[in-house]
Amino acid sequence: MPRLLLFASLMGLLVPATATAQHWNRFRGPNGTGVLATDAIPVEWTEKDFLWKTKLPGTGHSSPVVWGERVFVTAGEESTGTRFVVCVRATDGTMLWTRRFDGKPYSKHRRNSVATSTPAADARHVYVAWGVPEQCVLMALDHNGKTVWEKDLGPFKGNHGFGASPVVVGDRVILANDQDGKGYVIALKATDGSVCWKLPRQSGNATYSTPCLFEGNGRQELILTNWQHGITSVDPETGKVYWEICCFEPAKKERAIASPVVAGDLVLGTCGFVTKQKHFVAVRPAKNDAKEVWRMERAVSYLPSPLVIDSRVYLCSELGVASCLDAATGKIIWQERLGDDFYASPVSTGKAIYCVSNDGDVYVLAPGDTFKVLAKNSIGEGTQSTPALTPQAILFRTPGRLIAIGKRK
Repeated sequence: MPRLLLFASLMGLLVPATATAQHWNRFRGPNGTGVLATDAIPVEWTEKDFLWKTKLPGTGHSSPVVWGERVFVTAGEESTGTRFVVCVRATDGTMLWTRRFDGKPYSKHRRNSVATSTPAADARHVYVAWGVPEQCVLMALDHNGKTVWEKDLGPFKGNHGFGASPVVVGDRVILANDQDGKGYVIALKATDGSVCWKLPRQSGNATYSTPCLFEGNGRQELILTNWQHGITSVDPETGKVYWEICCFEPAKKERAIASPVVAGDLVLGTCGFVTKQKHFVAVRPAKNDAKEVWRMERAVSYLPSPLVIDSRVYLCSELGVASCLDAATGKIIWQERLGDDFYASPVSTGKAIYCVSNDGDVYVLAPGDTFKVLAKNSIGEGTQSTPALTPQAILFRTPGRLIAIGKRK
């Protein structure tokens, strides 16, 4: 497909999912793309570009989400299991409110936290998911912090701990709660938390990828990735499975952590295991089927999610290898080592790509067919969290703080 045609197709597919394009309303923003067009974020910054820093009441690895002038983020106390939902003003970082929820400590991966799940937001509510062995909870708070509803989803089984992030699709809140063994995808009514549908799944290992939407074949499809199921398309209204393609390695121990993305008429998903082979697969959905178009199994990002700009796909692996691929064919255009370790997913303004290392170094890359580092900046402390973009700033979440960087007027 010619590059211009693919770009037009991509933009057309994203329009319905980005009706709230100025709201970074879920993990990686509108439809999980990681992209928000703005000229307010500097490529290279100094101390004067730090707009504000706000201390959080606990630690965690969840990403901030933004609706209008309100930023929502979760935090927690590892020693007690206590959790917090925090709201700050996007313009100046002022703490508007904090909700505290008691808990207790539990076993999890050393890189996980009690506040790893990223919230989702819409015009009325912010939706938050918590998971401990005895109980998984999905709740809605209004934008002033008042509990609207709370749903007990039952126990959570996963030796690495909880980390699934909800998404909002129309009047439904959807959580892909793939656990060790048997899991499920569930849709709750956004207004009252009543169950709309529940799709049982054979998860194998707990999954941490966040679904996205694909618009094609005259319908809207919820796209999920999972070790055992591969890539799955579900009707977000009914929970009916449209198609499923087993494109990973179900006979080997794997886990889906990075989230799927859409590139024109393709859906891209990853899976693998930290010490074993990893897979990056592109499939083309059809009415009741999907066909694999290409795959990549070298320097695949296991933790950070892919990024699509125009007809190119960008990866930044946890080992610090950056790649640019042709979205239509999977051909590697360039592949270079940045150094450092990366757990956060890259985000972009469309004109610059921001890759954040665990040490808090931000490599700013130029999108395009030539590898170019535009700048290397620092936020002054380490992070594992994916940044959020607003029209005025890029928001970094470190374990204990929110930091806003943007061009001062």
